[in-house]
Amino acid sequence: MIKTTILQCDAHQAWIFQTINKLFLVITLGVSILLVSVCGHAADVPKEQIKGLDEQVQEIKSDVLAIAAELNHLEEKLLYPSNSQVAVFVSLKADDDFLLDALELQLDGEAVAYHLYSYKELQAFAKGGVQRVYTGNLPSGRHEIEITMLGKSKGGSDFSRSERFSIDKAVGPKAVEITLSNPGLGNAAIELKEL
Repeated sequence: MIKTTILQCDAHQAWIFQTINKLFLVITLGVSILLVSVCGHAADVPKEQIKGLDEQVQEIKSDVLAIAAELNHLEEKLLYPSNSQVAVFVSLKADDDFLLDALELQLDGEAVAYHLYSYKELQAFAKGGVQRVYTGNLPSGRHEIEITMLGKSKGGSDFSRSERFSIDKAVGPKAVEITLSNPGLGNAAIELKEL
């Protein structure tokens, strides 16, 4: 009796295995036929229709980029309301031969920005570029700002310079420009201008 039951179970398992194999073969054959028909149909699609799809994809990409830019603008307005916003910009004095490695910015004794400069960023500075290194909120009143710059002079020696400034923040947005120059030329290496 037990032997008969085992044989029946083995026969049932073999039948299930054969059925699964047949089903797999039918599915594989169906997918293959579907792929061949899709490939054949794709060859019949005119190039104008493909170009039209490419143009639609490019329009969608443009729309997405425009929406992303608008969202960034709205996020900035939300995070940094105009009555308390302060923005700090950095530029290099023209015709200065030194390599800026890093810049640290502290407001009221708290580090708010630190940036390591790449070669491409230094090239942009050399062409007159300006970097927004910090945007944040400050209440009205007098604030201390400390700028530390690290770099290499024209001769290749390392240098580090720090300067402290006071800025007055009124109601409304405030912009500050920091101009960095070679510290070995006898002038101030760090200059601050309130805009």
